[in-house]
Amino acid sequence: MRSLRLALAQINSTVGDLSGNAAKIADYVEQARALGADLVAFPELALTGYPPEDLLLQTHFVAENRRALERLAERCRGITAIVGFVDEAGDMFNAAAVVHDGAIAGVVHKVYLPTYGVFDEDRYFRPGQRTAVYHLGATPFGVNVCEDIWYPTGPTAAQGNAGAELIVNLSSSPYHRGKLHFRRTMLATRAADHACFVALVNMVGGQDELVFDGGSMLLDPHGEPVAQAQQFREELLVLDLDLDDALRARLHDPRRRKERWQDGRDVAHSALAPRPAPADRPPRRPQPSAPLDPVAEVYEALKLGVHDYVSKNGFKTVVIGLSGGVDSSLTAVIAADALGPESVVGVSMPSRYSSPGSRDDAAQLAQSLGIRYLTLPFEPAFAAMLGVLAPAFGEAAPNVAEENLQARIRGNILMALSNKFGWLVLTTGNKSEMATGYATLYGDMAGGFAVIKDVPKTLVYELARYRNGIGPVIPEAVLTKEPSAELRPDQRDIDSLPPYEVLDPILELYVEEERSVDEIVSKGFARAVVERVAGMVDRSEYKRRQAPPGVKITPRAFGRDRRLPITNRYRRP
Repeated sequence: MRSLRLALAQINSTVGDLSGNAAKIADYVEQARALGADLVAFPELALTGYPPEDLLLQTHFVAENRRALERLAERCRGITAIVGFVDEAGDMFNAAAVVHDGAIAGVVHKVYLPTYGVFDEDRYFRPGQRTAVYHLGATPFGVNVCEDIWYPTGPTAAQGNAGAELIVNLSSSPYHRGKLHFRRTMLATRAADHACFVALVNMVGGQDELVFDGGSMLLDPHGEPVAQAQQFREELLVLDLDLDDALRARLHDPRRRKERWQDGRDVAHSALAPRPAPADRPPRRPQPSAPLDPVAEVYEALKLGVHDYVSKNGFKTVVIGLSGGVDSSLTAVIAADALGPESVVGVSMPSRYSSPGSRDDAAQLAQSLGIRYLTLPFEPAFAAMLGVLAPAFGEAAPNVAEENLQARIRGNILMALSNKFGWLVLTTGNKSEMATGYATLYGDMAGGFAVIKDVPKTLVYELARYRNGIGPVIPEAVLTKEPSAELRPDQRDIDSLPPYEVLDPILELYVEEERSVDEIVSKGFARAVVERVAGMVDRSEYKRRQAPPGVKITPRAFGRDRRLPITNRYRRP
């Protein structure tokens, strides 16, 4: 039987940490070699981290990335490693280096450069013009990069047609809800179409707004899953491929003609001398990991996003304003789970409008989590500010100015603690609020990282209940009381917004699916409500532009995904 031992090194790179990333890659190479792997693959731009953005405009960064690759190659003796890096060969390319037995044996350039959503690769890279098939002894395999495998034609088809029995795809594919299933379905189609094994090794970790979920996987020549790594965790997935299975699939596929898969036009072929496999190498046949529940998947993404943003930026402690509401409660729980309770500080800042129940709920949450808890009433500051403004406000009736003043005093308190102790402020606003502008600039929007910025309010409740199902930490009253900002007597969110169970589906259609008002109305929503919501979204772009970054978990998040002009008079019909 012809076999190949393949290792997929699902690692968490840090953008710009060339030496640290190279050391991690070398460590995983050694692990793979110790386990008898013939071939080990790493994610897209594993050496630089993804996305490096305008670091790529610094020539010394690109040059150092190449030197790091050359030093790394020397540590890859006795194995073949495929490493994502930036290649500068006249132009700049998103590339994969094929490192064989201590030397760079070849370089593959990414052909399809995504420039949509969170991607902006055309800004930096030139598209590759050729592809290749490498022959590791009797095993032909193709290498391509991320987007190249999403198209039914192009590098994957060319490599399959040129006889590759294994396609190795290096990816840094960002997470959003449902992405894993979509990715796996696409890969299964590619594997079956070309009757070859398809392996995708995906980045894991958080990078600013983005979270990479891992989930690296192997599909057999029939499109069936062979093995899958866990999501949201580093892992070295090692497994044996029966390459005769690929040959049998090709020979018995009635759709495939011999000349089709042997057509080698526009494909370069390179031979790599294999090292003999140890005679006593035990078989490796891991099973696919069980997929996470959809809500659990989002929770793990938020945890990883918080952990990596805080740790990779050098913070040790985070501070959160605890109101006793569900948003701040969920934010605190995620932070405690991600960083440990010793790294989280909760601050209660009650006002004249804070209900006793909300104060008690905040204190109970902090006790359940085991986090440090401060109570800093701000009534004296509020009264003083009202006195300062009295000559200007005169006899005008109280309105949103007095409400927002309270939010801004709270923001000042949190930022003062941040400055004094070096704590990172985590804001607590959700996507429903960010969409409609139901948030206060320099108040509850003040901070360094917005944990649930891309989480609709209805999903906030689902996540809170999910976490309580693991171990009850959020008081039940938080999940059952009516949402309120508590900035005026008897205030309720529903006074300013449609009910969240109506609002969130409208926002999904208007923001994520770019549906028109007429299209949304045709789905059964009242026109007056849809027009009101659309107007709130359109008028609030200036607020969102000033919001801190937050974890992306939906297909279209505010910020990197959705870039609308602030000054804009167009309104969708």
